[in-house]
Amino acid sequence: MIGPAPTGEAAALVAIQGALADRPGVLPAARGLSHVGEHALGWLAISGLGWALAVHRDDEVAQRRWIEAGVGAFGAHAASVIIKRIVRRRRPHDPRIVVGVSTPSRLSFPSSHATSTTAAAILIGRAAGLPPYLLPAVLVPPMLTSRLVLGVHYPSDVAAGAAIGALSAGAVVVGDQFIERAADTAARHPTTTRLAGVAARVGALALVPGSTARLVMSQLAGGKFSNRENA
Repeated sequence: MIGPAPTGEAAALVAIQGALADRPGVLPAARGLSHVGEHALGWLAISGLGWALAVHRDDEVAQRRWIEAGVGAFGAHAASVIIKRIVRRRRPHDPRIVVGVSTPSRLSFPSSHATSTTAAAILIGRAAGLPPYLLPAVLVPPMLTSRLVLGVHYPSDVAAGAAIGALSAGAVVVGDQFIERAADTAARHPTTTRLAGVAARVGALALVPGSTARLVMSQLAGGKFSNRENA
């Protein structure tokens, strides 16, 4: 006995599978995407390759952005896992829903694949110098659809995952912009930046008593203190 007809998101999932799962190549493609996005490992590999190529070109900005892409994708994945353990929503389990791939846990909300893929698409596209919406448009819809076709997530799971991934990527971009502004300020005002760094270190060392502190402070200040003492 199968039981009463599903309702809500379960009914939507059954309808999506009925419309797409039997089409040629759909299930193999969905499983392939599942393997690429598992634990964000595919996105980490791509980010690592991009970083290596940037090192070969001696492009420091690109190196930083490729590192941010990998860190952002994995960080988004980790955030989704934490949220899953808090929400503890079960994966689709209606008998009419066909599960087409194994999963590392029984928790469903949000989709970690959707989360890490969205973050990766935004950040990898940025690191590669692509138009902002190109890679997300190419990668995110197929990944979200694949999780539904495989029957391992509800529509709200993948929607929430995409939103969390976009927010995670946005936070990384904001942090990178802060780094770039700080570097630009340092380049335009090198003397001020150097003096600020010396002042910060001297302020910390001022807590150390005795002649050792004075000696170290004089070395940090380029010997100015010691020159005054010898005059």
